[in-house]
Amino acid sequence: MEQKVQSAKKRELMYWYLASRGVPKSLHCLCLKLAEEYAVNAMARSCLPPPEHVSRLADTSFNHIVLLTDNVLAASVVISSTVENAANPEKLVFHIVTDKKTYSPMHAWFATNTLKSAVVEVKGLHQYDWSQEVNVGVKQMLEIHHLICSHYYNNLKENDLDYGGEHQNFLEALSPSCLSLMNHLRIYIPELFPELNKIVFLDDDVVVQHDISSLWTLDLNGKIVGAVVDSWCGENCCPGRKYKDYLNFSHPVIPSHLDQDSCAWLSGMNIFDLEAWRRSNITSSYHKWLKLSLNSGFTLWQPGVLPPSLLAFQGHVHPIDPLWQVAGLGYRSSSAGGQILEAAAVLHFNGPAKPWLEIGSPEVRSLWSRHVNFSNSFIQKCRVLH
Repeated sequence: MEQKVQSAKKRELMYWYLASRGVPKSLHCLCLKLAEEYAVNAMARSCLPPPEHVSRLADTSFNHIVLLTDNVLAASVVISSTVENAANPEKLVFHIVTDKKTYSPMHAWFATNTLKSAVVEVKGLHQYDWSQEVNVGVKQMLEIHHLICSHYYNNLKENDLDYGGEHQNFLEALSPSCLSLMNHLRIYIPELFPELNKIVFLDDDVVVQHDISSLWTLDLNGKIVGAVVDSWCGENCCPGRKYKDYLNFSHPVIPSHLDQDSCAWLSGMNIFDLEAWRRSNITSSYHKWLKLSLNSGFTLWQPGVLPPSLLAFQGHVHPIDPLWQVAGLGYRSSSAGGQILEAAAVLHFNGPAKPWLEIGSPEVRSLWSRHVNFSNSFIQKCRVLH
């Protein structure tokens, strides 16, 4: 009976991850309705940003925020929550990069739901004119990531679930982020925005609760990325996972000087010094690690974008205050209490249970859903979150 209970728990966890791969009918409806609006309504095709604000897109005196996403609803929550809590929203410039299929609905949403003060740019990947070198690099990166995820996905066998063992690395292969083009493109942010020198990067599964303008004046002490490393819960716990949860330290290729018990820095909300990044070899180092993973038979780390980033950015991370970001809200249980959740500048719903899914935790979903524009006619027609 104990074996059956353990088997049932593992199956439930697998189904939970599988459910996270689905697109809710309401979100699919929203994209279709907005794409139709883009086709028939000239206002939905109007310039983003308006011509009088185009100069802000490359003006480094403004605060630039980057989102790489194909989720219209999630992008709307990130932007509305950031603007709502900003001390000076007129200083904000949002750069949304999306794929070709989502470009029309994404553009239609922000063209018809204009912000009074901040500027929003929506750009599709098909509108970039990259060099042959970058195109080849992106293609190779995606191919290797797909091979890594396929390797773990194909090893997710029934007998693994029945007879115990370590399944977390296999289950990570079921995560939508594992195969997400937009998720993996963050390593090419300097090429996406060649005219910018400092940006805040936000994942589409975050919600902003406080003013974040001081991030742009933060001294990174010569480092490339500012990220939460230490935890609000004290010395003996991490804000996310440890290095050993991502990397296979038994493999000789993984650097021995890395402390496997040290906390991995959090993605989801980061400040990047793009000028310092361009002077470094971060992107080429990232590709080097991908090729090493390929040659090792995909045994260096778990699937995902963060493990090779941990290796490529090693020594280039500046720790920031733990309350800049509280993560893990997309998992079943979060150790963060109510006071911590209220104090955090950014809440990150990383994990399978995104707040727009039915499997999302009702205890924390309201922190995200209160920024959804339920008065919007498309939200109402598609019965989003009903």
